[in-house]
Amino acid sequence: MTSSHPANGEDEPLEDEPALLDAAEAAEEIPSDPDEPMDSDPDDGPEEAEIQLRNDSEAHFDLHTDSIFTIAQHPLDPSTVATGGGDDTTYVFSAETPSPVLPTPYESTPSASRPSLQPVAKLTGHTDSINALTFTLPNGDYLLSGGLDGRLRAHSTKNQSYPLLTEAQEVPEINFLVPCPNPSYPNTIALGASDGSVWVYTIDAASKVAPLQVTQAYYLHTGSCTAGAWTPDGKMLATVSEDGSLYVWDVFGEASAAGVVGSAGSQAVIGLTMEDQRFAVEGGLFSVAVAPGGAFAVVGGAGGTIRVVGLPRLAATPASATQGMKGGGSKNKSGGGRKAGGAEGARSGQAGQILASLQAQGDSVETLAFSAPPLALLAAGSVDGSIVLFDTAHRFAVRRHIRDAHEEFAVVKVEFAPTSTGYLLTSSGLDGAVRRWDTRGGTAASGQGLVQEWRGHRGEGEGGGVLGFVQGGGKRIVTAGDDSVSLVFETTS
Repeated sequence: MTSSHPANGEDEPLEDEPALLDAAEAAEEIPSDPDEPMDSDPDDGPEEAEIQLRNDSEAHFDLHTDSIFTIAQHPLDPSTVATGGGDDTTYVFSAETPSPVLPTPYESTPSASRPSLQPVAKLTGHTDSINALTFTLPNGDYLLSGGLDGRLRAHSTKNQSYPLLTEAQEVPEINFLVPCPNPSYPNTIALGASDGSVWVYTIDAASKVAPLQVTQAYYLHTGSCTAGAWTPDGKMLATVSEDGSLYVWDVFGEASAAGVVGSAGSQAVIGLTMEDQRFAVEGGLFSVAVAPGGAFAVVGGAGGTIRVVGLPRLAATPASATQGMKGGGSKNKSGGGRKAGGAEGARSGQAGQILASLQAQGDSVETLAFSAPPLALLAAGSVDGSIVLFDTAHRFAVRRHIRDAHEEFAVVKVEFAPTSTGYLLTSSGLDGAVRRWDTRGGTAASGQGLVQEWRGHRGEGEGGGVLGFVQGGGKRIVTAGDDSVSLVFETTS
């Protein structure tokens, strides 16, 4: 504490200071002001209140030194989580809650009173931000990372050190990675790039020459490829772009073998672009998802616009939803694309047709998710902070419009929780909150159906939004924070 006395310890008398108080001054009574509080200084402003930040997390991981842009979860071991971010680093850690658990909520951001979860592995090698991670299907044998440096790096998960198997660099920037669910093509992934190209790779560790093999590469998008989703059977891949185009790719030739072909010379079985005014979305497309039965794809774009497009039916598909993965951010860039005519489906005459055009939100639709059967719901999250539930069994009627789902902050991700009931929807946003909604009932649902809310990130414009989450296993939600922290929330619903 700084002393107000001279360094030598002696008090310096003030110049002209009287040695003794005058007797008249000693007798003078100073009237008091009954309205002025004791020890107050009228020049002092109001004291700043101490801000108490709510933190509902049970554990946290805070070794990243920059924003966490992406998060992935092992398909067989939901406690194993990988995160990547602006520090060009991937961490793998276990999200198992330490025991004993500290009482919640606890004050402020994670502090020394609760140590961070420790990494299982730290993976370096990228020279720019990592914004895409995925474990391969069906067994999570490999962890792949994609970065703004254009590198795709594959690590083996069979050793706790996650050794690098191989890497490739074919594009300027990687926007997203999605694993293929087709059991006939294990350890296959697709990526979308900033130059509009789409690449499909298969990892084969037995190949010493080329363990990362290019299965397909497509070049019809003329703007950045922003999102992609496999059909539930993993036979076709749907991708969208900032140029407003949608293409559905016959990656393994199974559509062609079933007699489903696009227009002459096209690589896609379905292609819709800005040239088709019925499909055109000014400002681009930024999200895509495929219905659980594989009958149609839904794309979301600028201005809250959604288009529903029929898909060819090749064979019976498993009753599980395939969710779209969001890639690059929204930019106002339009452009033409090569139009591939609607393909005649092997089992459906609606393949390639626009089945519905929807617009219930005021800004870009950045995330889409389908519920699992028997429910027939489509959830759409928008930059305007709202979530809309559409009834896919009744001509996509609006079941519920949650206008302030994340207040005025963008909704980053929506995903139905992997619970036995199937009606719980989880969402995250730039307000720093994770929320869970009961999607049963209509617009009159109490509290818009809000079941639970978790907080702990700064959010609300302070650089602490939730940029993603994983919730496999149903016991916990693990987040990717713009504030460089990953939080673990235990679920009760």
